[in-house]
Amino acid sequence: MDLEKAPPPRQEPEGCLVVAIRIPVRIVVLLLVVPVRMVWDALVVGGRFLRDVVLRPLGRALFVWPFVALWRYVLAPLGRGLAWLGNVLFVVPLVWLYRYVLTPLGHGVAAGLSWLYARVLAPVGRAVMWVLRGIGAVLAAAGLGVLAALGWLGRYLLVVPAVWLYTWILAPVGRAIAWTVRIVATGIGAGLYWTLRVLFVLPAVGLYRWVLAPVGRVLAVIGREVGEALGHAWRVAGHISRAVGRFLGTLLRWIFVEPVRWVYRTVLTPVGHVVRDLVLRPAAQAARAVGRATRQALASVRESARQARADVRRMLFGEPKQREMVDRREPPARETRTLGSSTTALTKD
Repeated sequence: MDLEKAPPPRQEPEGCLVVAIRIPVRIVVLLLVVPVRMVWDALVVGGRFLRDVVLRPLGRALFVWPFVALWRYVLAPLGRGLAWLGNVLFVVPLVWLYRYVLTPLGHGVAAGLSWLYARVLAPVGRAVMWVLRGIGAVLAAAGLGVLAALGWLGRYLLVVPAVWLYTWILAPVGRAIAWTVRIVATGIGAGLYWTLRVLFVLPAVGLYRWVLAPVGRVLAVIGREVGEALGHAWRVAGHISRAVGRFLGTLLRWIFVEPVRWVYRTVLTPVGHVVRDLVLRPAAQAARAVGRATRQALASVRESARQARADVRRMLFGEPKQREMVDRREPPARETRTLGSSTTALTKD
């Protein structure tokens, strides 16, 4: 691992043309970019406020919640109802038809086809294949003989004369023609090369080297400086716009927010405490006392009504019968064992 710090990139010295162009361009670009950046920042802040306060709630109210309500209270119940109806009308009958009609019928048809294949089709197919295999063997032997005869005739009538013609006539003629064409093409190519070089290449090289390259370097310097000036001016304008925004925010806070906070803290809070202590709490206590008195009165009224109903019932129907105790012959419950008592025979009192 290399622990030495890498040397900084070497900067080439800038010429007087670059220095002469940089400062005026940056001043002009800064004067043009600052209003644009401030307007841009104002539009960004306004757009964020409009998005958060107006567009997002409005979009939810207009698009999201209606579709959610439509899905939740209309489409989902309708889909469940249609699914249940489809299950009852189609799935259950089809399952019953498949299970109790098609499956036994398919088993019977499969058994019949299996018997037909094993007893009829398979023996007939084997016999037909034996006959066809014999016929195919005879035809294959005859075809091999015919192909051998045709191959011998084609070799000595076509292939041998064609090979002799290519080897002793066409190949030497072709090589001679190719050599002639190569010589002529080389001469023509050399002439065209030098003609095009003298007429086009050398003037184009001189134009690029002595005219276009210097002009391009000057334009590249100007474009680079304009780009750097735009970036620098945009950053500076951002700082200026941020400072202006902070100043306006501070001004609005001292004009509106701080007075409202002072009024709330100094005036409204003590007044609210006084109203709470002198008005709301006594009113709440009085309301709770009235509620307790009302509940007690209602409870006494309910108790009186219950006693009156019981008296009327006794006058009309007499005393209710008392239930007789039934001896279930259960052992009595053992007393609870404490520190002062014991269940052993030696320690009993």
